[in-house]
Amino acid sequence: MSVRELVVLGTASQVPTRHRNHNGYLLRWDGEGILFDPGEGTQRQMLRAGVAAHDLNRICVTHFHGDHSLGLAGVIQRINLDRVPHEVTAHYPKSGQRFFDRLRHATAYRETVDLTEAPVDKDGDLATTPAYTLTAHRLSHPVESYGYRLTEPDGRRMLPDRLAAHGIKGPDVGRLQREGVLNGVRLDEVSEIRRGQRFAFVMDTRLCDGVYALADGCDMLVIESTFLDEDTDLAVEHGHLTAGQAATVAREADVRHLVLTHFSQRYTDPDDFERQARAAGFEGELTVAHDLLRIPVPKRL
Repeated sequence: MSVRELVVLGTASQVPTRHRNHNGYLLRWDGEGILFDPGEGTQRQMLRAGVAAHDLNRICVTHFHGDHSLGLAGVIQRINLDRVPHEVTAHYPKSGQRFFDRLRHATAYRETVDLTEAPVDKDGDLATTPAYTLTAHRLSHPVESYGYRLTEPDGRRMLPDRLAAHGIKGPDVGRLQREGVLNGVRLDEVSEIRRGQRFAFVMDTRLCDGVYALADGCDMLVIESTFLDEDTDLAVEHGHLTAGQAATVAREADVRHLVLTHFSQRYTDPDDFERQARAAGFEGELTVAHDLLRIPVPKRL
């Protein structure tokens, strides 16, 4: 049975707290695991969340500030220590290659795994598999930063009443799906388009075109909300979003499930982020993330 869920490993911004680890997010997408922004302490958070190195197929780093990347050294070494049997691909801004190299080779260890480096230097598709296309869009932050989006290919949903009307049942349904036509009945006569799921991961950024491109029509949007709205000037100055801004993006982009994360240590009441997101008019499903939370990707419509 396929599993699609977000495992939240850490939700702090630059400074961790007693209750929030540095960033770290694992997306389980059917048989693959995509690790986003492994900050310091991610390897331990993986253990606490029941995530193994063998679960990782890709690592996606948005940018090379420490709270989003210092955990790379430990995660990469754990992948090698556990002798992960499959290829692991790492995506990260090409301008930060020197930082990736330093983290990958921070200390001595035995390399046993095929770790493929796939740096990002422009908007566009990074990888296509039968389950998804992975896309990157440039964001607006003091250092080069990219957000990531997974788009599942559209499929078809069979319509039982139309199948019955044409007397199609049993193995003939599969034959029709494979061949596209059966006894003069076309597949599009007895089915409809089933929209593929969409997931986006947006970290440190001001409002920009990339944010909206990533969020557009997403079933789940994981997005930073470092500041509350009363500190909008600080957010703009440091290249971040507020809770209200993030929720406005989600509302305008028709997002189904909004996940707010990456919180400044200056705030102590998580409910403030939810109140401001709702005040911005977002009416969909809303989660203010906390460490070790598991969030299912919404089911297809």
